[in-house]
Amino acid sequence: MINRAIVQVGEKIREEIVSPDSSFCLCVMRGLGWFVLSLLLSVGVLPGTLDPAAAAQKEAPVRGLWVWKGPSIVAEPQGVEKLLSFCQSEGINEVYISVSSHGTMLAGNFPHLIDLLHRNRVRIEALLSSEDAAEPGKHRGKLLGEAEEIIRFNQNHPKSRFDGIHLDIEPQQRPENKGPGNLRFLPGLAEVYRAVRHVAEPAQLTVNADIQNKLLKGDLAQRKLLLSSLPRLTLMLYEVGSHDGESIQQKTDTLRSASQKFLDMAYAGLQDTDLAEMVIGLRTPDYGELLPQMLLSLDSANRTNQHYLGWARHSYNDSLQGSH
Repeated sequence: MINRAIVQVGEKIREEIVSPDSSFCLCVMRGLGWFVLSLLLSVGVLPGTLDPAAAAQKEAPVRGLWVWKGPSIVAEPQGVEKLLSFCQSEGINEVYISVSSHGTMLAGNFPHLIDLLHRNRVRIEALLSSEDAAEPGKHRGKLLGEAEEIIRFNQNHPKSRFDGIHLDIEPQQRPENKGPGNLRFLPGLAEVYRAVRHVAEPAQLTVNADIQNKLLKGDLAQRKLLLSSLPRLTLMLYEVGSHDGESIQQKTDTLRSASQKFLDMAYAGLQDTDLAEMVIGLRTPDYGELLPQMLLSLDSANRTNQHYLGWARHSYNDSLQGSH
């Protein structure tokens, strides 16, 4: 339909362009420009929206991967190529890679990594970690400073940009925050999520954060506070069931049931339209060589849930020889 419309406009121009009236020619060219722009708008094609990784992400469910010791992997001969090969073999379409080593940010050829992943339709998020950033003060300031370093990196490498920031903030590891039902740290956690979002989104960076299932057991107000703080969260669904003596089918059924339970629990009673969507993360120690099969079972269990975005696996480093 679009091609036929363009042809018709071209025929009309050929009929009229022989006129010596230069003002008419100018009007024709302006009109054609607006016509082409309207066509591009109608099919969602505009400058800056053609990034292959971003386009693929909009079309496909999330297939995420945590990558720790990022600077070492970038520095290793063929380390970036090996990571890409793993992503391709395992169907990964986004990577969360740590970018700090011994206090130094972004050491190594991260632009090469980003370029290679983007050419192969894989998004990449800079993974930032902290146990203490939920508390006001120097630790939160340090995390925000790291987020600003990612923004500066993107400004300095406009063709090799990180797509987002991925937060691994674990206040639950602090002694005073342990114990069932203890969510005293949640307001501070939501504050730091919003603070990172405040600096990241104007710089065209998405923000995503890992959460433990404990956070979804809060009351309605607590869950609303969490789910409204970011547009996307990643539920670390670890240690589901005992697995001792269970068959593969029993493990699958246990996981499917748990994933449905926690998604239902997260959004129960909430009708807001600005709540985070959710990815579910699984880890290698819980399932070993069955992990790919278990990840796929999450899709079959939750594909009709409007809040479910896909799955992520922890972690790439488990697949490397000598990793623990």
